[in-house]
Amino acid sequence: MTDNRPMMAEQAETLKKLAEAAYELDAFRPNLTRTEANIRIAMLKAKLKLLDGPPHTL
Repeated sequence: MTDNRPMMAEQAETLKKLAEAAYELDAFRPNLTRTEANIRIAMLKAKLKLLDGPPHTL
């Protein structure tokens, strides 16, 4: 199910912080829908989780 309404202020704040933390400033755009914002938030959280993990060894 998609929600085409503009993202909420809370989503915008979360997305902006995550984009800065992940060094992906282009991930934040003020005109995203709620669905688009949720997807980008999930992707950035996953990226940051991978970066915080222990180094991989061969």
